Amino acid sequence: MTVHLDFEKSLWAMANVLRGNILPGEYKNVILGLIFLKYISDRFEQKYNALREEGEGFEEDRDAYAADHIFFVPPNARWDFIKNSAKQSTIGQIIDDAMIAIERENTNLKGVLPKNYARPELDKTKLGELIDELSSNILGSKEAEAQDVLGRVYEYFLKEFGSTKGEYYTPPSIVKLLVGMIEPFEGRVYDPCCGSGGMFVQSAKFVARHQGRIDQIRVYGQEFTAATWKLCKMNLAIRGIDGDLGERDGDTFANDLHASLKADYILTNPEFNTSKYTLLQDDVRWTYGIPPANNANYAWIQHIINKLSPSGVAGFVLANGSLSTATKAEAEIRKNILEARLVDCIVTMPTNLFYTVTIPVCLWFLSKKKREDRKDHVLFIDARKMGTMVTRKHRELSEEEIQTICDIYHHWRDGNETYADVLGFCKSVAMEEIRAQEYILTPGRYVGIATAPTADEPFDQKMTRLTEQLGEMFVKSHHLEEEIKRRLGAIGYEF
Repeated sequence: MTVHLDFEKSLWAMANVLRGNILPGEYKNVILGLIFLKYISDRFEQKYNALREEGEGFEEDRDAYAADHIFFVPPNARWDFIKNSAKQSTIGQIIDDAMIAIERENTNLKGVLPKNYARPELDKTKLGELIDELSSNILGSKEAEAQDVLGRVYEYFLKEFGSTKGEYYTPPSIVKLLVGMIEPFEGRVYDPCCGSGGMFVQSAKFVARHQGRIDQIRVYGQEFTAATWKLCKMNLAIRGIDGDLGERDGDTFANDLHASLKADYILTNPEFNTSKYTLLQDDVRWTYGIPPANNANYAWIQHIINKLSPSGVAGFVLANGSLSTATKAEAEIRKNILEARLVDCIVTMPTNLFYTVTIPVCLWFLSKKKREDRKDHVLFIDARKMGTMVTRKHRELSEEEIQTICDIYHHWRDGNETYADVLGFCKSVAMEEIRAQEYILTPGRYVGIATAPTADEPFDQKMTRLTEQLGEMFVKSHHLEEEIKRRLGAIGYEF
């Protein structure tokens, strides 16, 4: 679903209420808890009214709600009670008590909900105004059910009020594309850095769209940031998704909470190019080489491979640099996983898809169940020209574009006779050609150019193209340097 202008206006109005009282970075924490409270109360009220109309007296029966994955909301936590108490000086404590009551009635939320609305630094008059604003805006249950509402709110506040390094929300179009490509119909779905849970939400929606049952998938996740871990727990809870996120937040590399897991599907969007990760030198996950300590990209790739079941598939987001990095460790790992026939498909994406980062990204797809006639090939898709700028700084892929990429991949993967290479867009490439290209995985190197770049080529596209070409030249020069040293050494000249 495209970002709605009214949706953003409503969030801006809510943030404006808090302006000057707390730091902008705190806006999302205050508002998200209230949105969650309103959402579960709205759903409860709908069911409550339906039960009352039936006249059987079950409107206060907790089991009547549990059957429909609806949280039972006690009277002092229902939104009408909160709204009618908004002008009281004790509204902060009233909200905290409501959160405590909901956790008491719903044990799977224990320790998850925010309970700090009574703190002195949060002005209670402004808090009451925020409740009034939330009561009248468009974020009702229908809007919430239509999309990953908590994730979208989180994304909005990161965009408008800044974020800490590495904190971002995966855009819906990328999540939909990842899910559509690997098709998680049933089995174990894993995200090692799950954020607010967008991958899981879209996986559940995919199952529902294809007449499956949500209980056919079991989700496993891990999240490093405590506040985001709680947000993910809330996000899954309101959708009735069965999820194991571990007992609390944790570092996936230093403390893998799912050490024995072998997943059927892995979907993830790790922090780009991060140097802040725990590198354990003798880790069993480093089957294809020890990753560098200053960049976690290839640590994530190997973690993902380690977590795949014998027939598992994975789709994940990385920075474009991962496709052609020249460092010795990363180049060796890339070579080894290619020779192990694990890389299935590479897709380069257009710019400006993320709100909080502008770095060009690509999608990797790995598979342990490739068809015999596909094992020695990799599919390359160049989607950099897709998408539409919906604002001056933000681009989105349409549903049709997402479906086009998915269809191309599925036809190729399944050996469908309708698959054909398309100049400038997609090509099935044999391993011999990839070896000849020094194991570089940049799609533009293989798919060709449909039309020559023109003088009016957009600046960001031109710079992305030239930067990728320069990176590939650096890789080639590195290998040539090593080869020259090797040959000189063979005749007794070392330097």
